[in-house]
Amino acid sequence: VQLQASGGGLVQPGGSLRLSCAASGTIFAINTMGWYRQAPGNQRELVAAVTSGGTTNYADSVKGRFTISRDNAKNTVNLQMNSLKPEDTAVYYCFAVTRGGAHNWGQGTLVTVSS
Repeated sequence: VQLQASGGGLVQPGGSLRLSCAASGTIFAINTMGWYRQAPGNQRELVAAVTSGGTTNYADSVKGRFTISRDNAKNTVNLQMNSLKPEDTAVYYCFAVTRGGAHNWGQGTLVTVSS
């Protein structure tokens, strides 16, 4: 499975960004897709995930502000990020987990929230 992420950038506090991730390869094997993030000096943390059945999971810090969505027909997963805060600044990584348990990662995309 190959993952191509896009959509990062610089935004002011309170603004919005949308991240997208397109999967290719053995996409039939994918179960869960989502996003992790890693801020400087911090460990990588789960931001949001969605299963092939549509079940979602969010980090407490982003609940109510971020929305993950998945288009199984287009093999994409999106992360709509609203009301962004400076503490959301991080490199965001798209991931996909296959039914066999293999983890696949896309390249990171930098999100910077700053005035």
